[in-house]
Amino acid sequence: MPSTTTTSDPMQSLLDAARKAGGGLPPVDKWNPEYCGEMDLVIKRDGTWWHEGTRITRDRLVRLFSTILRKDDDGIHYLVTPVEKIGIEVEVAPFVAIRVDAVGEGREQSLIFTTNVGDLAEAGPGHPLSVRIDPETGEPTPLVRVRGRLDALLARPVFYELAELAVENDGVMGVWSGGEFFPLGDGHGPG
Repeated sequence: MPSTTTTSDPMQSLLDAARKAGGGLPPVDKWNPEYCGEMDLVIKRDGTWWHEGTRITRDRLVRLFSTILRKDDDGIHYLVTPVEKIGIEVEVAPFVAIRVDAVGEGREQSLIFTTNVGDLAEAGPGHPLSVRIDPETGEPTPLVRVRGRLDALLARPVFYELAELAVENDGVMGVWSGGEFFPLGDGHGPG
């Protein structure tokens, strides 16, 4: 059964939650600790977290680490506390959007994404949706901004659901959310 829904009444609480998301997270963007080096921690394309070659299987630990994750202007992802800043490797994006729910239709539609760590993001001005196309393989990399400079890679089924919702706007196929139109073809990405 697909997770895309276009009924607005039962989805209003999900939409409200997405608009309030991030309120209980640590203020990592305000912390400026000293850089402490690199850690052998990799977030793989599929959203799994690996430390020293071993997968972290405790979901609570992954969720905790995800709350102190930040991507700086230098393009590097860091785990940040008030006293430490440690660089980690992220293959594509630190999160995976595992679900999308559509509230409303057409230009009034809102798309709410749920990530593998429980974050909610409503695509719109503060949470842009983009699709980068690999010039060599033609493979799409669909992303949605979750918080700060942190993105979620859309899981393939989620991207297919977006394709089902796509409409034409000025000759371009894409989706509406949060009052903005997002092309589902080649895009520059949130950065």
